[in-house]
Amino acid sequence: MQVWGEFMAHPEQRQEFTEAEIVRLAEELEEQPQAEALKTLKELPLEVAGQVLEHMDEETSSKLIAHLRKSEAADILEEMAPDAAVDIIEELSEAERVELLHRMEPPEAEVLEELIAYPPDTAGGLMSPDVVALLKDLTVEQAIATLRRTAHEAETIYYAYVVDRDRRLLGVLSMRDLIIRDAHTPIEDVMHRDVVTVIADTDSEEVARLFDRYNFLALPVIDREKRLLGIVTVDDVIDVIREEATEDMHRLVGLPEEESVLSPLGAALRRRIPWLLVNLSTAFLTALVVAPFADTISAVAILAAFMPVIAGHGGNTGTQVTTLVVRGLALGEVSLGDLWRIVRKELAFGLVHGALAGAFTATLALLLTQNPWLALVVLVAMVGNVLIAGIMGSLIPLVLRRLGQDPALASAIWLTTFTDICGFLLLLGLGTLLLSRMIQ
Repeated sequence: MQVWGEFMAHPEQRQEFTEAEIVRLAEELEEQPQAEALKTLKELPLEVAGQVLEHMDEETSSKLIAHLRKSEAADILEEMAPDAAVDIIEELSEAERVELLHRMEPPEAEVLEELIAYPPDTAGGLMSPDVVALLKDLTVEQAIATLRRTAHEAETIYYAYVVDRDRRLLGVLSMRDLIIRDAHTPIEDVMHRDVVTVIADTDSEEVARLFDRYNFLALPVIDREKRLLGIVTVDDVIDVIREEATEDMHRLVGLPEEESVLSPLGAALRRRIPWLLVNLSTAFLTALVVAPFADTISAVAILAAFMPVIAGHGGNTGTQVTTLVVRGLALGEVSLGDLWRIVRKELAFGLVHGALAGAFTATLALLLTQNPWLALVVLVAMVGNVLIAGIMGSLIPLVLRRLGQDPALASAIWLTTFTDICGFLLLLGLGTLLLSRMIQ
């Protein structure tokens, strides 16, 4: 507890902390038991306590807020950036949320109520209303004076936005624009009129794509009448990218997005077992496919050794494709219109890769058994399953998107089930057809 120790040694001298110290203090509080973290939080100046909560995990910070007295929690939330305060409040129950807002000062409570009205996965749900808005009639000198007065309240001053008296967005100014221009120049002559904006109900993934495309530090959020509502900053978008990546990774294997390695046992059982039971059920489908070929496996037992090789390699190949398609859909690089282009590419890839993998596996089979017919069965089964894996790896996420479902929704589970079944059918089916030649 280095930062906390320094504060307690000289509390009268430490009403302010550097950004790095705030982050370290947040990390220290996250490692403390809840009772100790609450005690520490109460001893910090209100503004510092709010900044610390902003840098903590939302689930942890909301639990701390919930266990404070409502008056203490309201005082801290009033000191926080509105978008960060909303993230915490949204984790609380409806009753706790209403009581906290009731205890806050009316201006701050009204701002938070307006932000809560936006879905959290939209630009409105991400934005901060603390934006610098300058009337178009100002000069450069007047604009700089306004920035000086309001800088401590703004989310960022790297950009200032020019509006009319109805708050409709007209243009954007950077600090560089203001510094290099003559003091008496109207800002209307300096501003950039071609402003990249997002509507308040724009999906957060689309907002993240705009940041990636333009490399901005902030984007203005407007309503349908082009009135300036607030800004989304790059730090908020980093959170979105991390959350979306985690969600997609979890869903590929049937995990709920809120699951973590440190989740309580009870919650882990409730969240993970249903999909694992689904996976177990699909494994029984695979077993049903294998069962009719018991005589073939008895006659040529070595076929059983190649079953996991054929099925596993097909699953790995398909999972690569599925991962690429899910990522492409998430980033907007791929759409449903690209279906046949993707399938054609994966067919070509499957033929080349399947031939190489099949030749390698068939050579190994020939060396082990000295049986060219078995090697042929292994070759054809490998090529066929790799081709099927590429096609299904492309189709599953795209079909899920077409049905209005998340394309990452357990795609890997469905894919591996399909490649296992097809791989076994190809290997054992061909083995059955050529059984008489293999046992000569």
